[in-house]
Amino acid sequence: MKINKTYFSIFLIWLVHVSGLLGLFFYDFIFFASFTPINLFLTSLLLMVNQIKLHNKELLCIILIFWTGILVEFLGVNYGLLFGEYSYGKNLGPKLFGVPILIGMNWVILTVISGSISNYISKGSKILSILLGSILMLFIDFFIEPVAPMLDFWEFKNSIVPLSNYTGWLITGFVTQLLYQYLFKEKELKFSLNLYLAIFVFFLFLNFKI
Repeated sequence: MKINKTYFSIFLIWLVHVSGLLGLFFYDFIFFASFTPINLFLTSLLLMVNQIKLHNKELLCIILIFWTGILVEFLGVNYGLLFGEYSYGKNLGPKLFGVPILIGMNWVILTVISGSISNYISKGSKILSILLGSILMLFIDFFIEPVAPMLDFWEFKNSIVPLSNYTGWLITGFVTQLLYQYLFKEKELKFSLNLYLAIFVFFLFLNFKI
């Protein structure tokens, strides 16, 4: 029997996120939180595998989004620009100049899944897709920020998330969406939608643990 790649990937994504959520709630919070780098790596791999086409232009787009994410985080962590004053914890893996390397892939993941959903909703309109994609990325961040310190992802100075963080997310999201909408020719929807929902559900429920 031939296994459908997309449905198997969707199954894995939900399995990982639901298992992680249950582990964080009912087993060992610190232990399960430490698996974040593996989760991000697996998610990145599945996202790439499920793209319709990954030719030179699409690969260039991924590289540009990755380094855009690293750059803005570098400016944020080291100079307090865009997002405010914050520092990263241990659970996002090895760092480069204070920025976890995997955070670049996190920007890629959120850009691609938000962009594919916004492209579908806006029926291919580039401007609407960019704007809606940026908003979808910001929407997810609203649920990540309250639990980020608890997960040892990152923490802002005085444990207060400034308004500049959200404007920074919106600006950065706009730039990465611009790259995605114009460089990715074909947008995959089914896996991206499920991944977006899995991430949303994961962080939504974690907010009840604060």
